[in-house]
Amino acid sequence: MDKKQVRYGIVGIGKQGTFYTKIFTKLSSLVKGAKLTAVCDISPERRKYAEENLKGVKVFDNYQDMFESGLIDVVMVETPHYFHPQIATDAMKAGLNVLCDKPAGVYTKQVKEMNEEAKKHPELLFGMMFNQRTNPLYIKAKELIDSGRLGKLTRIVWIITDWYRPRAYYAQGGWRGTWWGEGGGVLLNQCPHQLDLFTWLAGLPVSVTATASTVGRDISVENDVTAYCKFANGATGTFIASTGDALGENRLEIIGTRARIRIENDQLTLDTLSVDERDWCPVCKEPFGVPEIQHEIVQTDGENPQHAGVLNAFAAHILHGTPLVADGREGIRGLMLSNAMHLSSWTNQTVSLPIDEELFLKLLNEKRRTSRHKDEVDAAIDVSGSFGSTRK
Repeated sequence: MDKKQVRYGIVGIGKQGTFYTKIFTKLSSLVKGAKLTAVCDISPERRKYAEENLKGVKVFDNYQDMFESGLIDVVMVETPHYFHPQIATDAMKAGLNVLCDKPAGVYTKQVKEMNEEAKKHPELLFGMMFNQRTNPLYIKAKELIDSGRLGKLTRIVWIITDWYRPRAYYAQGGWRGTWWGEGGGVLLNQCPHQLDLFTWLAGLPVSVTATASTVGRDISVENDVTAYCKFANGATGTFIASTGDALGENRLEIIGTRARIRIENDQLTLDTLSVDERDWCPVCKEPFGVPEIQHEIVQTDGENPQHAGVLNAFAAHILHGTPLVADGREGIRGLMLSNAMHLSSWTNQTVSLPIDEELFLKLLNEKRRTSRHKDEVDAAIDVSGSFGSTRK
């Protein structure tokens, strides 16, 4: 390996993969210590695009040949969701580092097998493209929680409905909006970052009760979700997501016995009680007495490098041993929560975590068998507009 540059190869140059090729080429100044040396796609049209637009990059029609070429050090997995674990596993077996895009997979049983393979290769690096962990707002929230500033966590509420997707979005590819193609809707496609952050900040709940519906769209998968979570310490959580709300919003609140974090409109607000509520309650003599509240708009440090930041951190870890943004084995946490929400909705029951993986896979396969197939569309649209600073 070149000690100054890490060589990346991308499997899948559809919508998302093409986005990354542009980071490596047109925005190469953002990427340090890394270069794109190979791409792979089964589509002749996408390979033609690569040959015409990615000068100096070797183009392959199957990933095994790319893995054996000796041209790459890192595999980026940018295929439809179902293929993520298998491709990542094959890359590790070939002795290559892996940076997998979200989600880690469609169902946790398969992702567990991928994680087990990663354990067999401690010499390799395995990371997830959880670029929202580079957002200084969430980094600051994590720091405040871990420092104890909020006291005991009591509630987390995330309303993330500004994912509005009209019919044209689901028409851009034959696999869009299908169980057989995507394995899920808003939970698996739009919300893996938020579900990752939900568990990164508050931990995994012990139970979930959810409804996941299809509203106003001619698709098979869910586009509207409301979930209620319970945590081991007695805290509760609510997660609401939709791609059908044109008046959508993105608001995260994390409440503790001492303080509350609110993240909205690219701003973090911290409301702090003068006394922890659990200390105030037994000594307060006034029937409606409330501790004094200090309101603060918290300033954050650093930029918001997003995808380029994850690429840089991954390369820097290989070259210099600096920290990763997200270990690949952590990808199962948000997926476990997603699977739990689906399973609760499908069975109309509260689901305990970890979930019954066999039951989930059985019900998922039933949906895959009955999911409507659409005509395939070979296209790679510009997705840069879907990556807001507090969004995807």
